[in-house]
Amino acid sequence: MDNSQNASYQAGQAKGQMQEKGSQMMDKASNAAQSAKESMQEAGQQAKANVQGAADAVKNTTGMNK
Repeated sequence: MDNSQNASYQAGQAKGQMQEKGSQMMDKASNAAQSAKESMQEAGQQAKANVQGAADAVKNTTGMNK
């Protein structure tokens, strides 16, 4: 293998490695975004339940729940 073939081979190897690293980084970013979305959905559900519980408590206290 002469120098130009070797350089071309090395460039191809480097390109493949960079593509793989890029793909891994995109996967990590996607996973982080999905995790954040799920956390926000869970927080929203908890907040909704807390508000509903507070509303029910007010209704019970004021006798509006009969």
